[in-house]
Amino acid sequence: MHNASMVDAGRQRTSAHRPESDAELREFRRQTLPLYNENALKLGVFGMNCSGGMAISTAESTLRIEWDHQLELAQLADRLGLEAYIPIARWKGAGGKINYLGENFEPMTFAAAIAASTKEIMTFATVHAPVVSPIAAAKMITTIDHISGGRAGLNVVMGWLTREFDMFGLTQRDHQARYAFGSEWLEIVDRLWNETAEFDFAGEHFTLKNAESAPKPIQPRPVVLNAGSSPTGAEWAARHADFNFASYASPEAGTKYVADIKRLAREKYERDIGVLTYAFVICRDTEAEARRDLERVVEMADVEGAANWMSALGLQSASFSEDTLKGEFARYFVAGGGAARVVGTPEQVAAQLQEMSGTGLDGVMLGFLNYKEELADFGEKVMPLLREAGLRK
Repeated sequence: MHNASMVDAGRQRTSAHRPESDAELREFRRQTLPLYNENALKLGVFGMNCSGGMAISTAESTLRIEWDHQLELAQLADRLGLEAYIPIARWKGAGGKINYLGENFEPMTFAAAIAASTKEIMTFATVHAPVVSPIAAAKMITTIDHISGGRAGLNVVMGWLTREFDMFGLTQRDHQARYAFGSEWLEIVDRLWNETAEFDFAGEHFTLKNAESAPKPIQPRPVVLNAGSSPTGAEWAARHADFNFASYASPEAGTKYVADIKRLAREKYERDIGVLTYAFVICRDTEAEARRDLERVVEMADVEGAANWMSALGLQSASFSEDTLKGEFARYFVAGGGAARVVGTPEQVAAQLQEMSGTGLDGVMLGFLNYKEELADFGEKVMPLLREAGLRK
């Protein structure tokens, strides 16, 4: 529930001058939002609202798609001082033995409930743009922003899984067209968040009459996250998003990717962009234990489900090339679904996160086999080491 200070902060933000320039907006956010705080390495929880989480494996897990379990996890992340809580949007599972991601909570209503039940952490809602009207999405995110006292974020996804689109009776667009659609969609959302007068909109994908939305969000513009990492996706993120959510194969590749997209945003669009990634964390008291548990996840792979998911990612989202979905990558894809793997003792995990931070990343969103228990362990054993390393205050 809200506390009095959070409500007061929300009222102050509502009445504050709405920044007009990107630099002014950035400063406003630095003073008020967790993802813009002074921690060199921001942390969050990712993918917790879908069965399997980040493990395409029959290995036993305590993750449950049950509200009480999810609420405890969110409140734990909040108490630990993590900056972001990011559910994903899925409508259909990957099949196989566990039907990976097939049991899931819808992220918009999920984010609203989490927002009402936490105090500091930013709560993101992942939205498939072709599935949700921009008018409805603008209103929903505004509502979550008011519920949270100004902590809402929008993770906008263009949609890429054809089997899910078939459920909605939607036709999948080609890769380029998805992002053109997304540009119009977000332009409408932005105008609804900021313009007080009704407006008409006539584009290639939308024709609107007398569009309006009130009240406005508490934030001048709720933080927008996008995971596009193909050339088209990265360009879109540099132009429109506040944070890009990316994955890459090595620290060297990460350093280049982060530098490139930040330079693109700055030089071509005169704006700043942060970069986040995600990691599957296996932290144990000994390295042998951690390696054993990683091997157990891999050896108990849901082979059919992993193959289905890898095929969808490679051929439909353009996030990975076909070559990267073979060999050693394929073997370990089940442990993290393409995320970085951070494995070892608390000291080793902290060192690996420090190396990731050294690529220029702003933050790492965490996933675990047993989210609640392992996040608590991470808070007790790893976060003090991150503070010692100067990555956290």
